[in-house]
Amino acid sequence: MSPLDISLADLIARLDEELPEADQLARISEARLRAQTLSDLGDQLIDHYVSKAKQTGASWTEIGDAIGVSKQAAQQRHAPAAFERFTNLNRHSIVLAQEAARTHKHDSIGTEHMLLGLLGEPRGLAYEVLVAKTESEQRIREAIEEAMAPAGAKALRGHIAFRPESKEAIEQAHRASADLGHDWVGTEHTLLGLIRTEQGLAAQILRNLGFTADELRETVKSEITERLAARDK
Repeated sequence: MSPLDISLADLIARLDEELPEADQLARISEARLRAQTLSDLGDQLIDHYVSKAKQTGASWTEIGDAIGVSKQAAQQRHAPAAFERFTNLNRHSIVLAQEAARTHKHDSIGTEHMLLGLLGEPRGLAYEVLVAKTESEQRIREAIEEAMAPAGAKALRGHIAFRPESKEAIEQAHRASADLGHDWVGTEHTLLGLIRTEQGLAAQILRNLGFTADELRETVKSEITERLAARDK
């Protein structure tokens, strides 16, 4: 019996329900995209517990044995990286960004895909901030689609690399978190990172929607302050 509260039948039923008019070839393509997302989430699940194990003093040899790979393979794949301090919601937004790039048949992850990833995580503060100002998730999605490059000829399999400006946005997200004195990198920090990355398409989209870097920073700072105060009551 699977330890997960999910089954193949559940996955099939949901795909069929969401794509009632699609032919079988279209369903194959969608099934592959969802399989990749599940794989990415699985990697993040392992990363989470690898981090916990390292905090308790486990060696890379022990971690490799637990995973079933060599010490070197475990260290190369699961060593702390750019997303170590990302919250679970923010990590999920990155998975969604990769899926957005694959869905649009693009060969790399741009800042516009990262912005779509933030819109795909409605539990995140970034989503709340975006929708509160524009009053419409659909308006933001339409702005992204209008600015985005045309779809490619074929969707890529496996890992999709980040563009240089997307890597810069991730670095800026870390800096935004540090500037605000936070010990985590949430969706709100990624949003700040996107608008601070001037060469990225997301910054242009956000400015066209009426956002500014300074305004976003003050909004995020205020929202976080209010939430922490409410939590401490």
